[in-house]
Order: sequence, then C-alpha cells, then structure tokens
Amino acid sequence: MRHIASLDELRTLAGQEIAVSDWVLIDQARINLFAQASGDHQWIHVDIERCRSESPYGVPIAHGFLTLSLLPMLLQSAIAFPPCKLVVNYGLNKVRFPAPVPVDSQVRARLMLHSVEEFSGGVQMIWKATMECAGSEKPVCVAELILRQYT
Repeated sequence: MRHIASLDELRTLAGQEIAVSDWVLIDQARINLFAQASGDHQWIHVDIERCRSESPYGVPIAHGFLTLSLLPMLLQSAIAFPPCKLVVNYGLNKVRFPAPVPVDSQVRARLMLHSVEEFSGGVQMIWKATMECAGSEKPVCVAELILRQYT
C-alpha cells in the first residue's frame, strides 16, 4: 500500500503512477450478485450454457459496470490518503471497456494521479485508472475518476 502523508506530498505526485492494486477475482458469484443489484441479467453475463454455445468468449463475462464499480475498492486498498474529513467520488470524465473480463479472471488497477486542484474546502484529484485482467494484452477498463477530498 502506498501511504501519502500530506496534501503537499500528494501535489508533488501529479503525473505519476502512484500504485498498483492487488488482484481481485471476478467469479460467477460476483457477476450474479452484480446482475441482481443492477437488474442487468443479459445472458452474456449470467447464462453459462448459452455462453458456451453462443458467446464469442465461450464463458460468461463481467459487466463493464461491475469492473468499473471495483475502482473505489481497488484505490482504497492500494493508497492511504492524508488525513481528512471526507473523500467523495465526484464522477468520471471518460470510461472505456477495451476488452472483456471472462469469468474466473483476476483484475487489478494501475493508478496514475493525473492532477490535483484546489477548490473551496479541499482538493480535487483526477485519477487515470487502467484496469488489467491477468492474461489479457488489452486493458479491461480505462477511466478518469474524479475524487474530492475535504480537509
């Protein structure tokens, strides 16, 4: 885990890769739970038999939004931020899913701090997150995540 001691240190890290998270398993149980929570039961995610016969991947794949939803957890597990009152997810600038995440794959995030800007009450950070899938040449998710840290 990368520990960032202060806002001053955080500011000096802009433009650099800060951390790489641990691997997280994307199994069918996690995919099914996400389908239940989101209401997205498209067969390519949840129907194992149909995937074997009709899917170009031969197995279920994770929802793109499931992959994206792991970013806060992966960021929190990889980076300890300076003490503050609150950190909130402010949104996303851009998200792409260049490759699928087949069931029973592992994913992790490479986290690059793009910028740190002051705002009234704290700092806004823009993170470039590149999510990798073990064994895949292409990233499975590339996103610009905006976090606000209130001091």
